[in-house]
Amino acid sequence: METVSVNQFRDNLKNYVEQVVDNHEPLKVTRRAGDAFVVISADDWEREQETLYVLQNAGLMAQISASTATHAQQKGYQPSDEQLHEIVGI
Repeated sequence: METVSVNQFRDNLKNYVEQVVDNHEPLKVTRRAGDAFVVISADDWEREQETLYVLQNAGLMAQISASTATHAQQKGYQPSDEQLHEIVGI
Protein backbone atom coordinates (compact mmCIF):
# COMPACT_ATOMS: atom_id res chain seq x y z
CA MET A 1 0.00 0.00 0.00
CA GLU A 2 1.40 3.35 -1.01
CA THR A 3 1.84 5.92 1.75
CA VAL A 4 1.77 9.70 1.34
CA SER A 5 1.72 12.64 3.72
CA VAL A 6 -1.48 14.54 4.30
CA ASN A 7 0.11 17.55 2.59
CA GLN A 8 0.93 15.51 -0.54
CA PHE A 9 -2.59 14.11 -0.49
CA ARG A 10 -4.19 17.54 -0.17
CA ASP A 11 -1.99 19.03 -2.94
CA ASN A 12 -2.77 16.19 -5.34
CA LEU A 13 -6.23 15.17 -4.18
CA LYS A 14 -7.72 14.61 -7.64
CA ASN A 15 -4.79 12.48 -8.83
CA TYR A 16 -4.75 10.34 -5.69
CA VAL A 17 -8.50 9.78 -5.77
CA GLU A 18 -8.35 8.74 -9.43
CA GLN A 19 -5.44 6.41 -8.62
CA VAL A 20 -7.36 4.76 -5.77
CA VAL A 21 -10.49 4.30 -7.88
CA ASP A 22 -8.76 3.19 -11.09
CA ASN A 23 -6.17 0.83 -9.54
CA HIS A 24 -8.36 -0.57 -6.74
CA GLU A 25 -5.46 0.00 -4.36
CA PRO A 26 -6.01 1.73 -1.02
CA LEU A 27 -3.83 4.70 -0.13
CA LYS A 28 -2.46 5.32 3.36
CA VAL A 29 -2.28 9.00 4.32
CA THR A 30 -0.12 9.95 7.30
CA ARG A 31 -0.43 13.03 9.47
CA ARG A 32 2.33 14.92 11.27
CA ALA A 33 1.15 13.63 14.64
CA GLY A 34 1.71 10.08 13.38
CA ASP A 35 -1.95 9.23 12.95
CA ALA A 36 -2.95 7.83 9.59
CA PHE A 37 -6.05 7.08 7.57
CA VAL A 38 -6.76 4.98 4.52
CA VAL A 39 -8.53 6.09 1.34
CA ILE A 40 -10.41 3.33 -0.48
CA SER A 41 -12.92 3.43 -3.33
CA ALA A 42 -16.60 2.92 -2.52
CA ASP A 43 -16.76 -0.20 -4.73
CA ASP A 44 -13.77 -1.73 -2.97
CA TRP A 45 -15.25 -0.85 0.45
CA GLU A 46 -18.53 -2.58 -0.43
CA ARG A 47 -16.66 -5.62 -1.74
CA GLU A 48 -14.67 -5.83 1.50
CA GLN A 49 -17.84 -5.57 3.57
CA GLU A 50 -19.47 -8.40 1.60
CA THR A 51 -16.38 -10.56 2.10
CA LEU A 52 -16.39 -9.89 5.84
CA TYR A 53 -20.09 -10.78 6.00
CA VAL A 54 -19.49 -14.13 4.31
CA LEU A 55 -16.45 -14.91 6.46
CA GLN A 56 -18.41 -14.18 9.64
CA ASN A 57 -21.45 -16.24 8.58
CA ALA A 58 -20.89 -19.81 9.79
CA GLY A 59 -23.68 -21.20 7.60
CA LEU A 60 -22.29 -19.72 4.39
CA MET A 61 -18.76 -20.83 5.27
CA ALA A 62 -20.03 -24.39 5.85
CA GLN A 63 -21.73 -24.35 2.43
CA ILE A 64 -18.54 -23.09 0.77
CA SER A 65 -16.47 -25.76 2.53
CA ALA A 66 -18.87 -28.53 1.50
CA SER A 67 -18.95 -27.27 -2.06
CA THR A 68 -15.17 -27.12 -2.21
CA ALA A 69 -14.89 -30.71 -0.98
CA THR A 70 -17.51 -31.90 -3.44
CA HIS A 71 -15.76 -30.11 -6.29
CA ALA A 72 -12.37 -31.56 -5.35
CA GLN A 73 -13.89 -35.06 -5.46
CA GLN A 74 -15.62 -34.25 -8.77
CA LYS A 75 -18.93 -35.34 -7.25
CA GLY A 76 -20.75 -32.05 -7.70
CA TYR A 77 -23.75 -31.27 -9.85
CA GLN A 78 -23.28 -32.29 -13.48
CA PRO A 79 -25.71 -30.61 -15.90
CA SER A 80 -27.04 -32.62 -18.81
CA ASP A 81 -25.81 -31.74 -22.29
CA GLU A 82 -29.06 -29.88 -22.91
CA GLN A 83 -28.69 -27.88 -19.72
CA LEU A 84 -25.05 -27.16 -20.47
CA HIS A 85 -25.90 -25.88 -23.94
CA GLU A 86 -28.57 -23.64 -22.42
CA ILE A 87 -26.13 -22.31 -19.83
CA VAL A 88 -23.38 -21.46 -22.29
CA GLY A 89 -25.77 -20.37 -25.02
CA ILE A 90 -24.77 -22.89 -27.68
